Amino acid sequence: MFSPPRILIAEDESGIADTLQYVLKTDGFVPVWCPTAEEAIARFAAEPPALAILDVGLPDMNGFELFKRLQALNRAQGGPEVPMLFLTARSDEIDRVVGLELGADDYIAKPFSPRELVARVRSILRRSGRGNGHAAPTPVHPPAPAAAPPAAHSSPFALDAERMQIRYYGRLLELSRYEYGLLKLLVQRPGRVFTRDELLELVWDDASESFDRTVDAHVKTLRAKLRAVAPDVEPIRTLRGTGYALHEDLPPHVQ
Repeated sequence: MFSPPRILIAEDESGIADTLQYVLKTDGFVPVWCPTAEEAIARFAAEPPALAILDVGLPDMNGFELFKRLQALNRAQGGPEVPMLFLTARSDEIDRVVGLELGADDYIAKPFSPRELVARVRSILRRSGRGNGHAAPTPVHPPAPAAAPPAAHSSPFALDAERMQIRYYGRLLELSRYEYGLLKLLVQRPGRVFTRDELLELVWDDASESFDRTVDAHVKTLRAKLRAVAPDVEPIRTLRGTGYALHEDLPPHVQ
């Protein structure tokens, strides 16, 4: 039976929280307000929401740290990934990039339009497949182009599309869904150069709501995770001013 999506709100300012609860209720959501990070963790553990809105400046814990705690809790529970959106009074690009590098789904700065925020919530839920109140998610990225050839047998990457997992030199990578979408696309077309616009369109689906810096931030975190497995190998190459491609001649084994 259909159940309205629950939206967890971690926000210490009651005025903002009241506004968020009102607009979300008006649009058919069930808001769950938590004025502290501690309460947000407890409510998340008791019943994971369809989406979480996290204020960066909470009184008892930095919002970025709360994000990591909720991600770890989500993985421990073994349920579908809960998308998260950062809400903050700080609009510096560095804060935006930090949030995106952590794997957040979106970022909106105060003051904001409540209607815009609700529109972003709906867009995130639509992409994640969690807007219908059910737990089972749907993939956020479209299938690879039909003409894509399979990766070479000597590739250090092993793709498991059914489990949405990728191994690199035998090690399972812990990827956010956007990191997975990016790497999957590159692995399936080694040597093929993808522009930032193409990556936004193919991985984020709703490219109009994202920006080029989003791609760069996610490629940066991907490179860090790949480097942790094979420090001397750089599988993703940058074509300055154009985009990214996967090297075709990667060593099949590393020491």
